[in-house]
Amino acid sequence: MSAVTAVSPAGNAAALAHFAARLSFETDVSDVAADLAAAVPGLVVVDSRSKESWDQGHVEGALHLPTAEIGARAAGLIPGEATVVTYCWGPGCNGATRAALEFARLGYRVKEMIGGFEYWAREGFPVETGAGTVTRHPVDALTAPVSGIACAC
Repeated sequence: MSAVTAVSPAGNAAALAHFAARLSFETDVSDVAADLAAAVPGLVVVDSRSKESWDQGHVEGALHLPTAEIGARAAGLIPGEATVVTYCWGPGCNGATRAALEFARLGYRVKEMIGGFEYWAREGFPVETGAGTVTRHPVDALTAPVSGIACAC
């Protein structure tokens, strides 16, 4: 018996609906980096972690807005027509999901950056620290193309 096919794959219509829905809720670090580099208008990337985590390192150009403060502060910081992308530490953390839920409750269009800050750093994208320095970390050869070029997926 196959572990993969023990449960049959979804039919085409269900697969189309599922994968299209996932892409409407999620984006990845490479796509976020490309959009930030292109200065895509109306895109706001939000780091939902603590101040200590933010100071340790964050996505260059992100806005720091901890999840617990979104309800009280988002409207004063982020235009209602913006597309918000949330992130937290990484795939083992659901903080970005919690933050995305808060933005959705406020009526924002929102996506979660899968991989979080962990994969942002592992893929070698620019990182800002509390000291204001911007660095480019070496690419983790097991998580991203070492050439620095997108995977073209």
